[in-house]
This record gives sequence, C-alpha cells and structure tokens, in this order.
Amino acid sequence: MAGTVLVTTRGSVARVTMNRPEVHNAFDDRLIEELTATFERLAADKAVRAVLLGANGRSFSAGADLNWMKRTAGYSEAQNLEDARRLARMLRVLDGMPQPTVALVQGAAYGGGVGLVACCDIAVAVPEAAFSLSEVRLGLLPAAISPYVVAAIGARQARRYFLTAERFDAAEARRIGLVHEVAPREELEVAGERLLAALAGGGPLAQAASKRLIARVSSGPLDDAMAEDTARRIAELRAGEEGREGVAAFLEKRPPTWRED
Repeated sequence: MAGTVLVTTRGSVARVTMNRPEVHNAFDDRLIEELTATFERLAADKAVRAVLLGANGRSFSAGADLNWMKRTAGYSEAQNLEDARRLARMLRVLDGMPQPTVALVQGAAYGGGVGLVACCDIAVAVPEAAFSLSEVRLGLLPAAISPYVVAAIGARQARRYFLTAERFDAAEARRIGLVHEVAPREELEVAGERLLAALAGGGPLAQAASKRLIARVSSGPLDDAMAEDTARRIAELRAGEEGREGVAAFLEKRPPTWRED
C-alpha cells in the first residue's frame, strides 16, 4: 500500500506529495509523523537544493481528519497537548528547512492546510483553490499554524479570517500575501519549474542564510544590535568559500559551481 507521503527526487530537487486523496489529504497522527520525518530527512540532505510540496487528489489539504478529531475529543488535556505539540513540531521543521520550499496548491486548503502553505517560502495556487481558517466554527482556534499564517498575511487580515472562518479564493489569497502567484491548472507545474530555475541560481548557503536573516529581522527592533548582527552575517558569507566563488564567477562571467547547468 502506498504511503501517506510520497517522495521523489530529480537532480537536486525533492518533491514531497501528500497522498491521502480519499480524505482530501487531511491531517491525522500518521500523516503528521510522516511529514515530520520527511522534512527532517530532507533538511539534513546536502544534495537537496529545493523542496516542492504538493498533494494528490482534488484537495491540497482539508485540515484535520474527522476520525482523528473524534479520537482527540476523548483525550485528556495532557494528551491533547502532546498531540498539538506534534503538529507544531511538523510545522516548525517545514518552516525552518534550510532549502527553499515551494508549495504547489492544486486544490482546497483549510485549517492546517493553510498552515502548510504559509510555512513554505513560495506558494503558487490554481484559480479554483479555496482557503479557509475554519477552526472557530468548531469552537477551536488555529493556534499551531498561527505564527506562520500571521507572518504571511499580517495581523490585520488574520483578525478577519481567523474570526469569520470565511472561505476565500486564490485571488484573495494572493492579495493578502498567502500565495505569491495564481497559475492556471495546466500551468501549475510550469510555474513550479520556473521558480526552481530561479532558485537554482542562488548559492545554497546564501539561501539558507537568507531564510535565517528574514526570521531575525522580522522579529527584532531596528537597533544597534540588529545593525551589528546584519553586518556580521554578510561579512561571514563574504569571507566564506561560497561567497568568494560567487563573486569570482560574476567577475569572470561564468556560472558559479553550484549551478547544475
């Protein structure tokens, strides 16, 4: 039987595909566990330069699986806490991957599915994709995904969509910052390939450092400590092997060694 998570590699790109189409790729404990293990393994793989996240079936992810929710309804508070921690860890591992991550959203993303999209560095959706932060309709809240969703759409938009649980389309998702592009279904893969080609031009160490830089500057005040930290980060890369190679390649009008082409 096929697993709930499929992983394929092509060159330096790993494709992670959620494979529970019969339940719209909804989360349960097994899917969360497999996604966490997959993201951890790929994050540690120096041969992987970029990660594509997608899904089989009509939906990207419908959020929490109904059978899983029935089980958690009978859990104690301590059991629910451990369950929530596993979801929070999976999201944090995805968000913190050193490689660039691209979500290809081919269908609906609700609840935790929105969290997956927000955790990826870049997201492209088909026009028919629908999104909803639907937790309040169940008397719950989108707690585990909130750091990533609020970072993507801002507190002002979160105050609307967390509270109303309205469904919104791909155009609105783009307007508020959840996705970067909307592409026709037949061009979704083409859009992904174009982004991968752009990502291939960057140094892998520089891209990982850029992700850490974004996290740092978006969470701290613009003060002397911030200025000193940013100066140290660029100095470190300039003095490193990858930085020296990148500058040399530019001056010599040749591709840098990290490009596969």
